[in-house]
Amino acid sequence: MNWKTAYRSFYYANAEEPADIRLNPLTTALLVIDIQNTYLENKDTPEETERWRPFYERMRNIVIPNTARLIEECRRRGVEVIFARIACLKPDGRDRSLSQKKPGFNYLLLPKDRPDAQVVPELEPREDEIVVLKTTDSALTGTNLRLILHNMGIKDVIVAGIFTDQCVSSTVRSLADESYGVVVVDDCCAAATMELHHRELEIINMIYCHVVQYDELLGFFE
Repeated sequence: MNWKTAYRSFYYANAEEPADIRLNPLTTALLVIDIQNTYLENKDTPEETERWRPFYERMRNIVIPNTARLIEECRRRGVEVIFARIACLKPDGRDRSLSQKKPGFNYLLLPKDRPDAQVVPELEPREDEIVVLKTTDSALTGTNLRLILHNMGIKDVIVAGIFTDQCVSSTVRSLADESYGVVVVDDCCAAATMELHHRELEIINMIYCHVVQYDELLGFFE
């Protein structure tokens, strides 16, 4: 099964296969979302850390290595590489959106200069690469990324990052609403569980984006 037939939801179960994807490096950007140190740290208890073990293993063994390869491939081809990370500007987090102030998993207090707010070392941005800071799920609505993409003449955006069912999905929907062509790289993304990951990809595929594998993506470049 390839990207044209994978992740079909009820809505697209009987739809025709989509057209081939062609990406012009000069009008394409790679957006790496929220792959930050905080998400690789152990939880408060051994039991909770163990509950998250599958996520940690996917990140270390699949998502981070594949995203590193993707970043280098995009750099080599002249594709603009952009990073988004969750980070507040005020130490007490007063500038955060409501969703990041509520109790629970999504509560985040990540001052922008703190080590746990930084992109993981394996994916460290280069000096001339854009990093946008956000206190929202969507990297588009919570930053000036929309203006940046417009000013650089970007038409298509490749998306990698976490969490598939939260910030990745919100960003993809925002990009689609702005009429960008969006490609989500399955094996460069993760949710807390594989069930959540697969279900969200099924939901957004063919409506807001096309979901592909890393190896498939390389054949799309002109």
